[in-house]
Amino acid sequence: MSIQKNLEKLFSLENKVVLLTGASGGIGEEIAKGLASIGATMILCDLDINKLQTVEKKIVDDGYKAQSYSLDIANSTSIKDCVKEVIENNQKIDVLINCAGINKRELCTEVTESTYDKIMDVNLKGAFFLSQEVVKHMINSKAGSIINISSHNAVSMLGGCGVYGASKSGLTAITRAQCIELAPYGIRSNAIAPGHISTPLTAPLWTDKSRSQYLLDRIAMNRPGTPQDLLGIIVLLASDASSYMSGMMYHVDGGCLAGGQPWELS
Repeated sequence: MSIQKNLEKLFSLENKVVLLTGASGGIGEEIAKGLASIGATMILCDLDINKLQTVEKKIVDDGYKAQSYSLDIANSTSIKDCVKEVIENNQKIDVLINCAGINKRELCTEVTESTYDKIMDVNLKGAFFLSQEVVKHMINSKAGSIINISSHNAVSMLGGCGVYGASKSGLTAITRAQCIELAPYGIRSNAIAPGHISTPLTAPLWTDKSRSQYLLDRIAMNRPGTPQDLLGIIVLLASDASSYMSGMMYHVDGGCLAGGQPWELS
């Protein structure tokens, strides 16, 4: 068998239906395009249907498969309606990627209850109940992979990210619970913790000389990550190549958690 065939056997997502939340965001769009390019039928879900359709058009114009669905991840009725429509159109969901997430940088002493609830509703509660709804169909198929997009802030904190970090720590805990409870049905659950990723939303951070240098000093690779840097681990976890991997959080952080830049010794 050729090298290409061996790689396809391990990592191909052909005939897999992948539901991705936050699909119109900087990270979500790159995940969508990357997975579609290796065979996945991408189910693009987000609140802004117009932005979703722009991403869908890019994928379809490149010759791949994508569908757009409006989803308010913080609304249980919207979750049920969206999953119902996806199943009606595709008969199954093989992979769920909980990528939708929001943050508002505020000190713990200044966060309002409404801000707290909004962040938790999207990042934690929404991901929990969307997973619950999707899992009903994965159980019928006796297979499935859940990929929860956590954060470096789940284990190492930046100021102003207290609620965000708590939501992502909670999502990581849910990942472990899903691993244990869903294993008998052939369903795996893993989390990915991106490090400091450069996207349009984080652009002000990277253009700020002081803050960007603070971050770079803590990244061994001495550069911000890109959304494309996340694709490799996502492909692995979405594909059958990770059939014995479940319940873990994988850091994609350029060596930030390991310790950052080495000291000068001379």
